[in-house]
Amino acid sequence: MATAIKQSRSGYYAWCNRPLSPRGKENETLSQMIQQIQQESRQTYGSPRIQAALAAQGFPISRQRVIRLMANLGINAHLRRKFKGTTDSNHRLPIAENTLDRCFKTDASDQVWVADITYIWTAEGWVYLAVILDLFSRRVVGWSIAEHLRTELVLTALSAALGHRKPSSAGLLFHSDRGSQYASHDYQQALRQANIACSISRRGNCWDNAVAERFFGTIKTELIHPTVFPNRAIARTTIVEWIEVFYNRKRLHSTLGFLSPAQFEDQYYRSLISPISA
Repeated sequence: MATAIKQSRSGYYAWCNRPLSPRGKENETLSQMIQQIQQESRQTYGSPRIQAALAAQGFPISRQRVIRLMANLGINAHLRRKFKGTTDSNHRLPIAENTLDRCFKTDASDQVWVADITYIWTAEGWVYLAVILDLFSRRVVGWSIAEHLRTELVLTALSAALGHRKPSSAGLLFHSDRGSQYASHDYQQALRQANIACSISRRGNCWDNAVAERFFGTIKTELIHPTVFPNRAIARTTIVEWIEVFYNRKRLHSTLGFLSPAQFEDQYYRSLISPISA
């Protein structure tokens, strides 16, 4: 081989015994960190989140370098599947106006909550997941899992959210799709009793509730689609752990400057306290 490529044998052995360059050593360190980050992310992060996680640990490198190192390690993020809507709006219940009107940014927590329902297959049959997210931090503030799609499913999620959070007396805007559960008399009454204003998406327009839809795209891509649930109990335990332990507290969110929802809220509340203490 040395003869074929016109190199000396001594040059080849010198290359073999040559110590790694400073950049080579740094690449080894970065590769180990990337493997650890990917393991902690449950094998779900792509190059943007890994780049952000490295920067947070004091290694601000380019995204292209992250991509190269990930390729060398054989690391890939999970791919999203095509969106499929599940809302059944064939009912004659009163529908509120689309007050939110795709304004997906707020300047404080508990100003706007968005909600939706999705389905999950297990070997025992379907289960249904209802969630409520705070639009400010994208945190899941309420959830419910059941074997049915009755109004109790979304009422339980609302009760959980109100138990965890304390919206101001000035009121809160609650946005959902046109599903009969959200338009039902019982649910609308629960919103009024909690001094919560209602906003509902327009017919056939999933983008009016894009934040909730995006959350379901994430949980299905990163957890539900790669997992086979042998029964409903395991599905429930796994999903709740993913929401409360991983998504709310650890998963880096691109909309939040690559902070987790909990970190984003903590940073916000610290900013409110620091001027007073100063």
